[in-house]
Amino acid sequence: MKAAFGIQHPATGKTLAYWRLLFGVGCVAVSLVGITGFAIPETVCASENDFSPTITVLVYNYSQASPAMLAGAEREAGRIMRKAGLRAVWLECPNGRSTADPQEPCQRAIQATDIRLRVLSAPVQNKFEDAVFGFTVHPVLATVYYEHAVHRAESDDAEFEIPMILGGVIAHELGHLLLGSNGHSGNGIMRSHWEPRQVRQLMQGMLLFTTEQSQHMCVEARARMRLRARTPDPGLPAESD
Repeated sequence: MKAAFGIQHPATGKTLAYWRLLFGVGCVAVSLVGITGFAIPETVCASENDFSPTITVLVYNYSQASPAMLAGAEREAGRIMRKAGLRAVWLECPNGRSTADPQEPCQRAIQATDIRLRVLSAPVQNKFEDAVFGFTVHPVLATVYYEHAVHRAESDDAEFEIPMILGGVIAHELGHLLLGSNGHSGNGIMRSHWEPRQVRQLMQGMLLFTTEQSQHMCVEARARMRLRARTPDPGLPAESD
């Protein structure tokens, strides 16, 4: 038996129908009050000028995710990153070869603050031991699996979860690029595996980076911004005396 109740997501303000989950042989009621094990950090890395370090995410969609579905996932991932004090700029890039201007963001040489995000349907050949959500190649490539979000939502009989789960997965993998390969933690969004409890927290907008992780990511993002500022733009002519 399943019973419905409502959750108000902080990014949209909408109350979403959600289902109690079955554990073992019984149905355990889900409480929206007193859930522990997740972090709600304040914005910890804004400077005195309230300037959030920024990363640019170049998105390559090789999956069946629709543009609307992917846009919803990007909004959710962006919200999670903002809670950590970072700003993400999303650029949709064409797949395959392009004859566009080589100085267009998706065609230019990768910058220090750029991250390439691939959205695949599912792993073709899993060479990574811990690749439930996707995987990263440090420091600039993140890959996520769309079908992971679909199957997770289908297990709850709740298709509306897909963009939020996919957004959480994207934020998780971006976190790896900014935290390093050993970025997993015992709670929050960087758990290596999400149980039903983490999915409930995600639906409430409460599955976030810890304060320590947020600080670490901000330090890394600012270092990348400084590196980019010191690197000549390949699209500009060299200065001469």
